[in-house]
Amino acid sequence: MAYVPQFTISPRLLSLVEQAAVLRERIQGAAVAVSWIPALQQDSRTRNGHASTAIEGNPLALEQVRALEEGRELSTGDARQQREVLNYFAGLRYVEKHAKTNTIRHEDILALHRLLADTVMDQGDAGHYRTIGLSVGKHVPPPAEDVSALMLELLEWWSRKSVELSPVLSSAILHHQFEWIHPFADGNGPTGRALALWELYRRGYDSHHIFSVDEYYWEDRPAYYKAFEDVRQSGADLTGWLEYCAEGLRQTLERTWTRAQSYTGKSKKKLVLRPRQEQLLKLLRDHGSLSPAELWDSLAISRQGAMDLLHPLLEAGLVEKVGSKKTGRYKLKHP
Repeated sequence: MAYVPQFTISPRLLSLVEQAAVLRERIQGAAVAVSWIPALQQDSRTRNGHASTAIEGNPLALEQVRALEEGRELSTGDARQQREVLNYFAGLRYVEKHAKTNTIRHEDILALHRLLADTVMDQGDAGHYRTIGLSVGKHVPPPAEDVSALMLELLEWWSRKSVELSPVLSSAILHHQFEWIHPFADGNGPTGRALALWELYRRGYDSHHIFSVDEYYWEDRPAYYKAFEDVRQSGADLTGWLEYCAEGLRQTLERTWTRAQSYTGKSKKKLVLRPRQEQLLKLLRDHGSLSPAELWDSLAISRQGAMDLLHPLLEAGLVEKVGSKKTGRYKLKHP
């Protein structure tokens, strides 16, 4: 039995999808030859990590989450709170690595959940579908024995039929149906939001990975939960949920454009990145900061070769050196 989402393309939904498309094209067009992309990617990852874990009750502030993303230790915050955030970053790296995967399998979902839920589940096992019944507010998810079959239907729809829709719609449909199934005993919220982001990456809608959609959900959690509940009350009609998500993506794109403008204002120097520079920036984004020796060792090039790559990035205001001359390290420069 195939999964067939039920919804109507209302005038409001159509307008929101069109507005999002215009904003996305503006951002994509501006991103061809600017130097702010890697720093904005890191900022987006931090904001997504903060917002998605905050929705689940994690109290760490944005700057604390940013510190964890950069590999710094926190003086406050218990171990579980920090582990939840670090798990989310691990999950995002998995999604980024598999962004171009066309056929999503059970194994991919289980691997993602294993990263997101490692050592922070109150019940069940990370990376395994649930074997118990659940109640989530007024929603009673399907019985545990139906989960695998329902997930297979969803994965087949995602791999084959979702491409017939705008990514704005398919990511929202995927998000909702996953949460309706609630396939894991715990950790479904972060996993569902990560899957929605994965769909935007997979379809090339956020080709630079600079959107922070989860902020929209976090800033008004009652509205987020109400949008879910409204689908249940409407007899599984997704139209209202799609309008809610499309509005969220539209607002996210407006913020992304504003943030991009704040980055471009830092330097008049524009830079078309070379492949090795992109590799270097990815290393800094993944590790937070690196010493000169760590950089050229990781890139397998000479010291001079590494400096030739770094100098334009420093001049463009994309990378900065922190610390003393002897112990200095390179990191992405925040606005």
